[in-house]
Amino acid sequence: MKKLLLTGLLSGLLATTVSAKEASDPYIWLEDVEGKKALEWVEENNKVSLSYLQSQPLYKELYETNLEILNSDERIPYVNEMDGYFYNFWRDEDNVRGVWRRTTLEEYKKEDPKWEVILDVDALAEKEDENWVYKGSNCLYPDYQRCLVSLSRGGADATVVREFNVESKSFVKGGFQLPEAKSNLSWIDKNTVFVGTDFGADSLTDSGYPRVVKLWKRGQKHEDATAVFAGNQSDVAVQAFVTRDKEESYKLIYQGLDFYNSEMYLLLDEGLVKLDRPKDSTVRGINNGQLLIELKSDWTIGDKTYQQASLLSIDINDYLGGKKNFTEVIVPDERTAISGISSTKDYLLVNLLKDVSSELHRYWYADGKWQSKKVDLPEFGTLSVASTSDKHNNFFVNYASFLTPSTLSYFDEKTKKFSELKSLPAFFDAEPYKVEQHFVEAKDGVKVPYFIVMPKDLEYNGKNPTLLYGYGGFEVSLNPSYSALTGKNWLEQGGVYVLANIRGGGEYGPDWHQAALKENRHVAFNDFISVAEDLIERKITSEEHLGIRGGSNGGLLVGTVATMRPDLFGAVVCQVPLLDMKRFNKLLAGASWMGEYGNPDNEDEWNYIKTYSPYHNVHEDEDYPRIFFTTSTRDDRVHPGHARKMVAKMQAMGHDVLYYENTEGGHGGAANNEQSAKLYALIHTYLADQLK
Repeated sequence: MKKLLLTGLLSGLLATTVSAKEASDPYIWLEDVEGKKALEWVEENNKVSLSYLQSQPLYKELYETNLEILNSDERIPYVNEMDGYFYNFWRDEDNVRGVWRRTTLEEYKKEDPKWEVILDVDALAEKEDENWVYKGSNCLYPDYQRCLVSLSRGGADATVVREFNVESKSFVKGGFQLPEAKSNLSWIDKNTVFVGTDFGADSLTDSGYPRVVKLWKRGQKHEDATAVFAGNQSDVAVQAFVTRDKEESYKLIYQGLDFYNSEMYLLLDEGLVKLDRPKDSTVRGINNGQLLIELKSDWTIGDKTYQQASLLSIDINDYLGGKKNFTEVIVPDERTAISGISSTKDYLLVNLLKDVSSELHRYWYADGKWQSKKVDLPEFGTLSVASTSDKHNNFFVNYASFLTPSTLSYFDEKTKKFSELKSLPAFFDAEPYKVEQHFVEAKDGVKVPYFIVMPKDLEYNGKNPTLLYGYGGFEVSLNPSYSALTGKNWLEQGGVYVLANIRGGGEYGPDWHQAALKENRHVAFNDFISVAEDLIERKITSEEHLGIRGGSNGGLLVGTVATMRPDLFGAVVCQVPLLDMKRFNKLLAGASWMGEYGNPDNEDEWNYIKTYSPYHNVHEDEDYPRIFFTTSTRDDRVHPGHARKMVAKMQAMGHDVLYYENTEGGHGGAANNEQSAKLYALIHTYLADQLK
């Protein structure tokens, strides 16, 4: 069973609408992404920042180190199993854009496997004179020979989709094909797919995602496909897909009402059947005839109340027949959260977080009940399912911690044992460092956890350059992980690294996330500030030596706290950020995030949003640290205008800021290893210079 719900909300570019009042913004012209004047501004600011940062002695060392790590043949080639083959996408020095390749399990177990290249993206880009970035494939069950391959120009979310034949290693002439858009497709059978894309007028939501789902037959133009469902203009997105449970298949339609509420329908021969479930719950699939639903709030049925954050199951046929006799598979306590669910032929594989440390449990349904067994792992680490198959019960798991390189192991159902297959080399010497977890009392008395990675012989003198990283939104958990780049770029340069598990994330389940929604957004900011103050109180660092970093929603986080408490930080790295919270819902995919932040067009909601919107809370007479903003021209998720306008406004006020905009890279900021190496080197050169 594949993970059901949106694998990433894919959307098309929205036209920017500007009211008379908003037009008074003197920097709104910077929202013209590819406008001549705007790009000249970008080029001028890039030149200033690159000239300064690349002239620092540390930059060249970090860049070369980063590129060596990112191109290393010793990286783990993570795989996805399809019909006995193990597929991997790989970039290195010789394959800058990358190759999609496959091997057998027998070969994969070898130290140096032989790979069969299926698609060479560098060769394709050269042949077609396009800046292609591979964005994944969706292959047809059960033999997976036909795939829908997504290709992006420069790393944007919008993709071109083409049908590909794995055996002939070629695109199918006259096959399914879509022009550039933010689309979703799902195979029904060899000659039929579900498609949601930009069909023209009124086919997209306000967020720029597909509003209409059609059933598309081979040989038809996609515009002529048969509509099966249409959502509302105000919805986030609509998507149809097929999920399988052994020999059974189910056609499901997802209607995202906002980012956290949805309707789901089962498409039967006789028509659509709405699934009776709380709108904020998540359908986790169907396993062994059991429909799985994860709750985000309490659900009362008759005299029974099912607890928020629980995972429930019920026989799918009983459920469709109107019964509600659910079984509680998992009922987490207040220190535990479900962080991921995967499945094999017969098992559910459930990742649990307990005080932000990972556990993995295998669940199976037998004799009318669920049974489970825990997979052991060391402390302060993250165990995650790397790949599964719905044809058997073998699976791959990955373990990593801050100081332990990733290890990929394989569980064999026949032997009931794990065997280590691949291990990432130690790109930096971890022996001098230690990891501690602390809990700080937040402003409202809640205990907020954070991890510190620091030298064992750290001097508590307040002079240690310290980088604090956070996110705090969308129920995203920040877990311990191994980063060779952080090790080489920061720890080995004498820095301390801190990971903050603030509210707004998913570290303790739905409550932890919901505590910082909308009018309570300041909770996330205050939590982050509390962690920063605790680091100073412990004399790990001081204001002049403390830097913060965040991207996307994390960019909003660091942008906000930098305007709230500029005295607290010596450096700020603000990446692909949201900053103009008055217009975020009008830019690209921004409307889809109103479930998280609120609607700035609603006066009551704008009244709380405007209290923190960084673009509206930066002042001429304030003393800010020298902030480093980064973004991408090709980011079609978070508009580069957020960062551009903030920089222009701060410069006009006389503030010294740095700005770097990659012309490629999408929301990830980089389209290939060279660009990633450059970006990381720029960031850590800046941090080293600011916090020395």
